[in-house]
Amino acid sequence: MSRPSPLAVTRRLVLDTNVVLDLVVFRDAGVVPLVHALDSGGAIAVTSRACLEELRRVLGYARLKLDHVAQSRALREYLARVALLDVPDDGVGADLPLCTDPDDQKFLELAWHAGAHALITKDRALLRLARGLAHSGRFDVLPPERFQAPAPRRDYAAAGSGSVFAEARRVEDRYPAVFHA
Repeated sequence: MSRPSPLAVTRRLVLDTNVVLDLVVFRDAGVVPLVHALDSGGAIAVTSRACLEELRRVLGYARLKLDHVAQSRALREYLARVALLDVPDDGVGADLPLCTDPDDQKFLELAWHAGAHALITKDRALLRLARGLAHSGRFDVLPPERFQAPAPRRDYAAAGSGSVFAEARRVEDRYPAVFHA
C-alpha cells in the first residue's frame, strides 16, 4: 500500500485527544497558533472514527465535569474543524514504530494514512518516537508549543499584471507545494 501524498497547500495535522481537549474544552493559550492555523485554512486537522470514539469517551470522564450539553458543544466544535478520514482497521502502517501505549497507536496510523505533516501531542509515549519518525521522513511528532503556524499566503493581487509581484503570484499559484509546504 502506498502512502497518500499530502495536500500541496494546506498542512494536514493529527491532534491527539489531549490537544483536542485543550482546543475545545480548556481553551489553552498554548494551542492559539494551532487555532489560527486551523481557522485561517493554513492547516486542516484530520481524524478517524477510532480517534473520535476516544474523544467522545474522554469528554464523558467525570473529572472533566462536563454535562451532556458541554460534551456535545465540544464535540460539535471539533467536528467543525476536522476532516474525517477512513483508516483501514488492518493495522497496516508502513512499518511504523509501535507506541508503548497501544491506545495511542491509532494516532500514528492516522498520521501516516492521512499523509500528515505532523502529529501534535502531549503524550510522552508518542513524543519519544519523534526523532525516529522525523529521520524517516514520515511526519513530525511535536508538542503544541512547538507547532508553528504556516506563513500566510502572500497577497500580490494589488500589483499590476505586468509587475514582478504579479509574476510571483502566478509562480506561487502554479507551484503551491514550494511556497506552502
